[in-house]
Amino acid sequence: MPEAPKKYLSQNPKNELEFGDGTGHNNIITTNKKALKYIEDVTSNADEIQKRVLAEILSRSAQVEYLQRHGLDGCTDRDTFKRVMPVFTYDDLKPDFDRIANGDTSPILCSKPISEFLTSSGTSGGERKLMPTIEEELERRSLLYSLLMPVMNQFAPGLDKGKGMYFLFVKSEAKTPGGLLARPVLTSYYKSRHFKNRPYDPYTNYTSPNETILCPDSYQSMYSQLLCGLFQNDQVLRVGAVFASGFIRAIKFLEKHWIPLCNDIRTGTIDHKITDPSVREAVMKILRPNPKLASFIEAECAKGSWKGIITRLWPNTKYVDVIVTGTMSQYIPILDYYSNGLPLVCTMYASSECYFGLNLNPLCEPSQVSYTLIPTMAYFEFLPLNRKNEHNNSVPHPEPELVDLVDVKLGEEYELVVTTYAGLYRYRIGDILRVAGFKNKAPQFNFVCRKNVALSIDSDKTDEVELQNAVKNATNHLVQFGASLTEYTSYADTSTIPGHYVLYWELNLSGQTPIPPSVYEDCCLAVEESLNSVYRQGRVSDKSIGPLEIKIVENGTFDKLMDFALSQGASINQYKTPRCVKYAPIVDLLNSKVVSSYFSPKCPKWIPGHRNWSILD
Repeated sequence: MPEAPKKYLSQNPKNELEFGDGTGHNNIITTNKKALKYIEDVTSNADEIQKRVLAEILSRSAQVEYLQRHGLDGCTDRDTFKRVMPVFTYDDLKPDFDRIANGDTSPILCSKPISEFLTSSGTSGGERKLMPTIEEELERRSLLYSLLMPVMNQFAPGLDKGKGMYFLFVKSEAKTPGGLLARPVLTSYYKSRHFKNRPYDPYTNYTSPNETILCPDSYQSMYSQLLCGLFQNDQVLRVGAVFASGFIRAIKFLEKHWIPLCNDIRTGTIDHKITDPSVREAVMKILRPNPKLASFIEAECAKGSWKGIITRLWPNTKYVDVIVTGTMSQYIPILDYYSNGLPLVCTMYASSECYFGLNLNPLCEPSQVSYTLIPTMAYFEFLPLNRKNEHNNSVPHPEPELVDLVDVKLGEEYELVVTTYAGLYRYRIGDILRVAGFKNKAPQFNFVCRKNVALSIDSDKTDEVELQNAVKNATNHLVQFGASLTEYTSYADTSTIPGHYVLYWELNLSGQTPIPPSVYEDCCLAVEESLNSVYRQGRVSDKSIGPLEIKIVENGTFDKLMDFALSQGASINQYKTPRCVKYAPIVDLLNSKVVSSYFSPKCPKWIPGHRNWSILD
């Protein structure tokens, strides 16, 4: 077996794939070939590379407290590691994370200095998770980004002849008591030199100047990015955002603000609401008066239907680049409507904890998306999804059932477990994956779901326990009226943009005093106040989630819901009310029984950059 290049396993893993001399197109073909060969090499030698990755991680971290605590002082043997090291969850590691956050600079988890914390959209105890990372991980992420264009060029050649209109945004940052930044992984990447000072790369040749992406004001950022994208409409070959929800939000923003945007294009000026001087300066380097283009955009936006608006305004667009797997699949119909059925492309699979892999068949149907895990990114293991692994996760425990990357079975489902260069060891990511096939020796996975997530609109993730606690807090407002909650369920309604949470409540109204609408509105707000900071940021700052809605249903509605489930083959002995519904006939049944509906009257509390050391906003 030929050896995979060792240079890809250690420091500066990207430097062999840089885009030529930075002058443009001279070395694109060479670089693409080099990137595709890299994918071929690492997937052909997946297990050998995985052994080396683990050995390198353990060798570099031989003296760290965490490994010594578990009896792995200097050991780099895979079998010993798997026998000795338990599997861990976030809550198990939180005391060590908190020590680092509070200023302990000793090598607790990793031999390299912790450079910052990445705030995960996943939650623990209702709040953001904090993931320590090291500077070197930016190189590893850059490596994965550099592989995307060469793969895509095989299916949609000529992308280097134009630009991408991508809506990219930064989010709020905080500092830990020890002075480390805590921010989302994409904010970290966009603010890094790897993004801001990137050499020429046709895949990151965007219509949006860096200043518009880095603008912290979400309105100014969205407006200026749309303005630049519209002005350069004939150069746009691909459009996208990170999540499907974010891209749809941009289209809805355009629907609301196309008149001032067209005025700016007609006159070559920028609306007075855009006050950030760096944004104004960057946009004015692009913008020129173009009355003809402004009239064209006005005519298209003024039409009664917005069907196909993407291909109408950006006629050279070849695909929409957004994540539509997992909970984002709920946005596929509206994306098809706006894009006239353009391919929906999911390019890569990543998280705050680690970047994992990429889609080698990017023009496939969304339901067929699979990601090939790149063996150099981390050491991967897989916990088979079966009943004997459904136990209390609060205590660390050995898992003999874990299997290695090359040993997973076609069609089986697993929970992903990673060991990373940044100091996570046998860490449960919480993602459920299904093996869809293989690229050489490396498996390809369908993303099935995020474990235990009941509701999600954007980057928010609400589980059943959190929802139950929020509902319990809200129903306290009903006690004075002699009312109580008989049963409830929930639904993520994405028919409106932004989408919003809907709760269906069946009540026992034993009191004589009618419940005023304002009390139900208070219940809506009480639910929102009880949800995690990711949700509340989406409501208050990002505007990616709409006001929560409570729908009161007729008495007996949940009996009919059970009858429907039994008619579909459910067992009466095992039936329990679902706390979240997605199946259209069930949603239709619930909506047919609604007697009144109420929305949250205002946004919940959210303080940017505030840190209470069980809470990070």
